[in-house]
Amino acid sequence: MDRIDLFRIFTRVAECSSFTRAADTLGLPRSSVSAAIIELEHRIGARLLHRSTRKVSLTQDGAAFYDRCLQLIADVEETENLFRQNGAEASGKLRVDVPGRIGRLIIAPALSSFLDQFPEIEVDLGVSDRAINLVEDSVDCVLRVGPLNDSGLIARPIGRLPLINVASPGYLAQYGVPQTPRDLTRHWAVNYASPSSGRVELWEWMEESSLRSLAMRSRVTVNSAEAYIACCVAGLGLIQNPAYDLQQHLQAGELVEVMPNFRAEPLQMTLLYPHRRYLSPRVQVFSDWLQALMKDAILRQSTEA
Repeated sequence: MDRIDLFRIFTRVAECSSFTRAADTLGLPRSSVSAAIIELEHRIGARLLHRSTRKVSLTQDGAAFYDRCLQLIADVEETENLFRQNGAEASGKLRVDVPGRIGRLIIAPALSSFLDQFPEIEVDLGVSDRAINLVEDSVDCVLRVGPLNDSGLIARPIGRLPLINVASPGYLAQYGVPQTPRDLTRHWAVNYASPSSGRVELWEWMEESSLRSLAMRSRVTVNSAEAYIACCVAGLGLIQNPAYDLQQHLQAGELVEVMPNFRAEPLQMTLLYPHRRYLSPRVQVFSDWLQALMKDAILRQSTEA
């Protein structure tokens, strides 16, 4: 087997901590992956992995070798792509995972323009709000919104999503319109719990260049953006949400913005991909396209507001 192929198999096993998961993501039989690691250890004369019935982990030599392998693989990929310009040679299957509402409302409707521009790329678009492990789920890149907890991944900032405060006309007729955060103690909120951590988000706002927060009273807690907005439209409380996601409800009069001078800090959007120095051409062109798409969506949202 080619040395670079052996390096790629070794790094995938290290990242998955499993021969079986690595084999699945590589599309190879488990026996081939195991044989490749044995061959590589024989070639370099060192044990690279601790093996147990439950988990595979790097030895001290394996950890040092892993870093060198990443560098070598990146160098090879850079050399192979040396004369490819402007994404003209971008091809193959691109596996992407994006948040549910962004995927449905922004990315999916515009995807035909990307495929027209790069006809040799096939997109496998995952649309969900659950946390994705890029290696184990064999995903090329993921779009994340908000703070990042991932280690060992390369992050490319895509833009910032403005947040607004809204409530239904029925709710405001019953409880009044809050003018400042000091009025919030007399109001209810629809609480949002993170699908990954279960942590309930605080109500936040910027005041005098500082970020303030408050635990709001609530009678309902949800863990999906769909339910979050639906509960607000139903009059169950105030919510804070990306403005792009609420334009339809605002235009229809189902929701009304409140406290426009006390918005939360915009959410950072980040595209994450595995630890490599250089992006593959298909990930690079998708990243550029996505950044331009989100910038346009946010600009249109600001114009319509």
